[in-house]
Amino acid sequence: MALPHIDLLYSASGLFVGFLVGLTGVGGGSLMTPILVLLFNIHPATAVGTDLLYAAATKATGTLVHGVKGSIDWQVTLRLAAGSVPAATVTLILLHRYGMESQRGGHLISVVLGVALLITAIALVFRPQLTAFAASRTRGTGQGGTLALTMLTGAVLGVLVSLTSVGAGAIGVTVLLLLYPMLPTRRIVGSDIAHAVPLTLLAGAGHWLLGSVNWSLLASLLVGSIPGIMIGSYLSSRAPDKLLRNLLAATLTLVGVKLVMA
Repeated sequence: MALPHIDLLYSASGLFVGFLVGLTGVGGGSLMTPILVLLFNIHPATAVGTDLLYAAATKATGTLVHGVKGSIDWQVTLRLAAGSVPAATVTLILLHRYGMESQRGGHLISVVLGVALLITAIALVFRPQLTAFAASRTRGTGQGGTLALTMLTGAVLGVLVSLTSVGAGAIGVTVLLLLYPMLPTRRIVGSDIAHAVPLTLLAGAGHWLLGSVNWSLLASLLVGSIPGIMIGSYLSSRAPDKLLRNLLAATLTLVGVKLVMA
């Protein structure tokens, strides 16, 4: 099999996004998918499908690190997956039935992507307040209610991620902070990353079977993003968190509005 062609312009975009992900921890889909759609005019379905497999590879590495550190609550991860895997499967079946490559399919993905970016921006802006609110609660919802809400959260993420590749990071962590106030933040983050692996792998495989994955694009992005994430992670302790978070939120808001209004 021939090696995929590496496009250095895509690699430069991967470097930029990887650097920001390393600095802020914001999921690459929130940044990469809009860049591919708006700047490179790649069809939304191809952008989403390619980014999902990219996310599966990077999230698997993060899961390994969190697993070694013991910062994953597998019960929470399984609860999320119980909702997200069936929801993602149904979403992929519907995408196949109604066609993703059509103009209507591309428009639907763009609109949902825009809405997901706006929700992500809100989650970024109010993350500190929500974290403080969760920490002030002495107990969470009852066991039955927490289980149902966690599975519902997983189902919503399954639909969003399958359609847009966005949602498994900032949105998932924000909701889990409210559902599990007694769980340390590092375990919430680790559990969310672990849950993203089967979800993005399933959704990415579905897009691959539907023909919406560009392997040369995927390879080009990884060539740039891997060193970008390493550099950003190294410099993250020196970065002004509040300023970066608000700048990212403003950027995602502008992009989200543009996609919704397109």
